Amino acid sequence: MPDIVSKSRSGTLGPAPAARTPRRHTVAVLAFPGISPFHLSVPSLVFGRIGAGGAEASPYRVVICAERPGTLSTPAGFDIVVPAGLEALDGADTVVVPSWERDMPLPEPVRAALRRAHADGARIVGLCLGAWAIAASGLADGREVTTHWSAAAELARAHPAVRVRADTLWSDDGDVITSAGVAAALDCCLHLVRKDHGSRAATELARRLVLAPHRSGSQAQYIPVAVPEALDNDPLEQAMVWARTHLDDPLDLDTWARTALMSRRTFTRRFRDRTGSSPQQWLLHQRVDHARLLLESTDDTMDRIAADTGLGTAVNLRHHFHRLLGTSPAAHRMLFRHPAA
Repeated sequence: MPDIVSKSRSGTLGPAPAARTPRRHTVAVLAFPGISPFHLSVPSLVFGRIGAGGAEASPYRVVICAERPGTLSTPAGFDIVVPAGLEALDGADTVVVPSWERDMPLPEPVRAALRRAHADGARIVGLCLGAWAIAASGLADGREVTTHWSAAAELARAHPAVRVRADTLWSDDGDVITSAGVAAALDCCLHLVRKDHGSRAATELARRLVLAPHRSGSQAQYIPVAVPEALDNDPLEQAMVWARTHLDDPLDLDTWARTALMSRRTFTRRFRDRTGSSPQQWLLHQRVDHARLLLESTDDTMDRIAADTGLGTAVNLRHHFHRLLGTSPAAHRMLFRHPAA
């Protein structure tokens, strides 16, 4: 087959210009001696697997680095080799601290590299206890961060200039993003994919990873509580399922409690023991989350979505959506309804 040619501005024929390769988003992931292989693998798994064709076709380029590159020990019984040093943070678009140790001081070279990367425009992400490193860097002063629920109170005491939350799976402050513990790191990284490339790309990736595209709720539901052995016959579980299928109905607490064959008082007490929140709070979160899905997947009006989710009016929808998710329904729809590439 002959080479493809094109006319130059002078009118002469020559080779066609090569198509430009889109610039890949560089994700620098910081490792350290004793890091959990699971925590380290999360950003590589999510950012390295988006799109068809494997890591080479991903819009992200993932680089693992360390303060002292070389062989690092892990608690899993094997070592890992990290070839890149802190210079990998220079020019990175996203810097991820996938974990940290509560009693491990943040080395000054790491602190300086994080602050330099942030000043150059990189977004800084702390997964699980990685929020400790972000807090120690000073980048979270006056901001809100999330970490594992078991470490939240200690982090707040250690860094009083930081607002620490233990009731969310992740917090997104634009250029500083933090997540709750362990599996919530997957939710947080998937959220960043949704933010960068839209809901369709994130949903397709979640399907390949066998993850929920968006897991709403708070860490309170994971704090240890007594769980019945037979969940299939658990009246509270059945009541939750019933409520999710009747979000567009005006659900009063007495009617809801009767679906579980309980009094209002018993239902409220057992519901809080199970979920860490009141029935009304849980129901509001379900309604806002359903509104989020409709905003991403339909062109319905705000009034229609408010009616279908039981929020009543567009005014209520905007109020509760902003209060729980920190943005307006219109802004959320614009952000996550990117056209497919």
